[in-house]
Amino acid sequence: MARDTGPRCKKCLLIGEKLLLKGERCLSDRCPLHKWTSQEGERKKVSVYSVQLREKQKAKLIYGIMERQFVKYFYQASARDNPGGALVSLLERRLDNVVYRLGFAVSRPAARQLIRHGAIRVNNRKVDIPSYLVKVGDEISVSEKAKERIKSVFTNREISVDWLAGDKDSIKGIVKRMPTEEDIRDVGINPKLIIEFYSK
Repeated sequence: MARDTGPRCKKCLLIGEKLLLKGERCLSDRCPLHKWTSQEGERKKVSVYSVQLREKQKAKLIYGIMERQFVKYFYQASARDNPGGALVSLLERRLDNVVYRLGFAVSRPAARQLIRHGAIRVNNRKVDIPSYLVKVGDEISVSEKAKERIKSVFTNREISVDWLAGDKDSIKGIVKRMPTEEDIRDVGINPKLIIEFYSK
């Protein structure tokens, strides 16, 4: 399976904002973006196309998705009444994102690693596919082997969205409802720009 193995900090510099690809480290002074200063006066005029392209690239980098899979999500979303909301729902419902949102991992790449190593259960069944789409009512839990390792991360993090609920004692989470565009305000993505980019 293809995956992006390039330096993560350079991706944030390319987009010009923090994508939190390294978890808590991105919030510290060690982040190179602290030292990077933009020179507004020397910037060229930005076209509509470049704004749409940047938004698409930002979404791909945040969720760790390659182009082929992202296009697949677009076609699935474009067949629905609200393509922007449908795209958000597909991206947020990915198991790697849900594991990160629940606080089992410090970043989405770390969540993908947990899933690939077989540490995550969905409805008490092992799922090792990061792109698996969760449904309303699904229960996400951790294997007995990984519980001690994850417990310290889970107890120190708060769940950032209200479409998920977590139990810190049993280290479990449940999907309460489908995610909407309101639930990705912290991510800072405008799905309408992405839909416009692919619709040309």
